[in-house]
Amino acid sequence: MESFQILYWHWVLFGLLLIGLEMVLPTFLTLWFGLGALLVGAVLFIWPEMSLAWQLGIWLVDSAIMVFVWFKFIQPQMKDRTKAGMGREALLGETGIVITVPREEKKGRLRFPTPILGDDEWEIICQEEIAEGDRVIVIELSGNALVVSKK
Repeated sequence: MESFQILYWHWVLFGLLLIGLEMVLPTFLTLWFGLGALLVGAVLFIWPEMSLAWQLGIWLVDSAIMVFVWFKFIQPQMKDRTKAGMGREALLGETGIVITVPREEKKGRLRFPTPILGDDEWEIICQEEIAEGDRVIVIELSGNALVVSKK
């Protein structure tokens, strides 16, 4: 009786299935396991006598490394923090609560009761003395920060 042997194209097919599954699942996680399977397929194409234990080990390690690199380094850089194109009219006159007081060169933070333009926390600048928990009103925009005054 002949034993079943996993060939390089099995890994390539498995990788493509996982990558295709990513189109259905919004996790952005199966992509990295699919790419890991493609890598194992490439290694197995070059070195066809590799044991199944090594294949699984390479797949798990390279997939874990790709997932770690994605979530730790790449994904945080891709988030849009500029608020570019934000609607000035949507912010002016809105009231929020100070959660971090501006100090010296550091901007403070404000929280709105409901998200405005996709975010409920914003950086603030204030010319008067305010404290955490104070209610403030947005009077102007300065770059990506809101200029507020005490309500």
